[in-house]
Amino acid sequence: MLPVLSCIAFEHEPVSLFAAVLVCVLGSYLTMRLFSRVRNTRGLTRVSWIFLTSFIGGASIWTTHFIAMMGYRLPLGAGYEPTATLVSLVLAIVVTGAGFAIAAAAPRSFLVEAGGAVMGAGIAAMHYVGMSGYEVQGHIVWDQTYVAASLVAAGVFGALATSRIARSITRYCRYGGALAMILAIASTHFIGMTGVTVVPDAAAVMPQNALPESVMTVVILVVSLMILTIGSMTYVIDRQSHRSAVERYRQLSLHDALTGLPNRTAFIERLAHLIDTPDSRHDRIYVLAFDLDRFKEVNDVHGHAAGDHVLRVVAERLGKRMRPNEYVARIGGDEFTAVSPIMFTDGQAELLARRIVEDLSVPIQWEEQTLSIGTSIGISVYPDNASTIDELLAQADTAMYRAKALGSNNICFFDESMDHAARERSALALDMRLGFKRNEFELYYQKQNDTHTGEVVGLEVLLRWRHPVRGLVSPSDFIPIAERSGLIMELGDWVLHQACIEAATWKNPLRIAVNVAPKQLAASSFPVRVRDILAETGLPPERLELEITESGIIDDQQHALSIIRQLKAIGVKIAMDDYGTGYSSLSTLQLFPFDKIKIDRGFIDSVTENRQSAAIVRSTLILAQSLDIPVLAEGVENLDHLRFLQEEGCDQVQGYFYGKPLPVGLLQDIVNPGDRLESDPALDDQTDASSDGNPIAA
Repeated sequence: MLPVLSCIAFEHEPVSLFAAVLVCVLGSYLTMRLFSRVRNTRGLTRVSWIFLTSFIGGASIWTTHFIAMMGYRLPLGAGYEPTATLVSLVLAIVVTGAGFAIAAAAPRSFLVEAGGAVMGAGIAAMHYVGMSGYEVQGHIVWDQTYVAASLVAAGVFGALATSRIARSITRYCRYGGALAMILAIASTHFIGMTGVTVVPDAAAVMPQNALPESVMTVVILVVSLMILTIGSMTYVIDRQSHRSAVERYRQLSLHDALTGLPNRTAFIERLAHLIDTPDSRHDRIYVLAFDLDRFKEVNDVHGHAAGDHVLRVVAERLGKRMRPNEYVARIGGDEFTAVSPIMFTDGQAELLARRIVEDLSVPIQWEEQTLSIGTSIGISVYPDNASTIDELLAQADTAMYRAKALGSNNICFFDESMDHAARERSALALDMRLGFKRNEFELYYQKQNDTHTGEVVGLEVLLRWRHPVRGLVSPSDFIPIAERSGLIMELGDWVLHQACIEAATWKNPLRIAVNVAPKQLAASSFPVRVRDILAETGLPPERLELEITESGIIDDQQHALSIIRQLKAIGVKIAMDDYGTGYSSLSTLQLFPFDKIKIDRGFIDSVTENRQSAAIVRSTLILAQSLDIPVLAEGVENLDHLRFLQEEGCDQVQGYFYGKPLPVGLLQDIVNPGDRLESDPALDDQTDASSDGNPIAA
């Protein structure tokens, strides 16, 4: 009588067991890596990945089981029934594939774990169907308790495997998913086999069609090689595809989609590389900052398609201009920056900048139209001007704005005085916002007089800033900063509102003239805001005159014309301010319904000495008379100015000849005639300290 052999789980030959563990670990890792790809795909691509995942996973499960079984030695030998063995392989592939498909169907639902449990069921199905084909000379007895435990373990660890991949918290969760699959396979095998008892029977006859272990060894080796080959190739292809995708994404993220030029991020990386890797060939690094003049006009007049075409042509020209090791990038809408580490002198840098200016000055053809742009370039040098990238770029920008202030197609190198001025402007901008909140701004008024009688016919509203430390800050200092920072919108609205409040209380119904900034005029809501202020303050519309500069209407004439017509419909008057300094033309006066023309003070100042200034003033007066538009001359400071304008027929004047700008408290005899004016020493001080300056372009 042969002895009863039990505890088959502990009777494995070590070499086979090691081989089974190796296949299990590699197969589980590959399977869960492939499963992570399944979740990121759709359609036929997902089906393909599920097939690969299920094949690698099912084959790994099957191979692990049978390698382990081959390590178990029975005294009377064993074999494998072909049908059950093949069915176990098919079950492993099909059922685990179904589990992966379910787990990938809804990434954030319970189906993730349900699919993992189905995968665990596939492991168990393979195990027990495969064991049903295990032929021995004897009888196999199963302990149902261990069978049930193995099924539970397979389901739990299978669910945990898919959960770790689908609900990953850290990058190590992918290893946790593979480990859970390993535990699902191992626990199914060892718990199930612990409950197996083999009772040898020498009289039992082995089936004729049972596969001997030698044949099974070959089959397992072939399947193992297939797993390793297909799995490894798939993993390598996946990694290469992933790297290609990452590289392509990086390429896209570092380049401008419209022009193909590097973007700001790529430019900064390149500049950092040049700075961090010093070389005798680029001891000095020149950075050129520039944008496109009249680009907004191209967009507004011809549309964004034309603007895009201009940017592409500019990028093409810049690309051709750059030499090896030189680099140009688009860092904003129409903003570009170039860097060159192969120049040694400022003269070489200026030559490159001059060639860029020439390239961009060449007209661009667009749908049978000729588009003209230009540029101004600022240049900074590392390490002469700056030691960091941020400083270098900021200084190039500062130099560019200085170049633009000189006119189009200029080139300017950064120097320390610009940095000091830029810091002053930044400090002033910060102080300005705080000062606006602290009510440091106040209104001054300058008289507008009849040229022949001297009678006051109106008052221009001017803004003054009384800084607690700097004293009275000139409008020529803070108005440009307010325009650049955007604070001009709030300041302009406050000036208009406060002036209307004050004027509405005067006994003398004088007209007030309030300057309007280009940004205010560009706002479609501006007419509504004016109407609301007039309604709130009770000021009659005919007492409000809005002064508009030529620069405020030239960028988008049709929009400006629409806004002005809406303002005229309310009843307010419209004056063209600073006439003669910009784009003055007959067509402008004919197109816009102006109620007044204000001749700029620059022409009046030299009208008695300069024949050209006198001719410009005369022609303006003749033109205005022909169009029946009244004219006011600014900057009248002496009797000679007044007599010239009287002789030429100018209607109104404004200037120091009749008085400096004053706070309303010192103008009570004009705005509230008959009231007794009480002397206020503080107001007297303000009178002495005030200067005419530029009125707020608000």
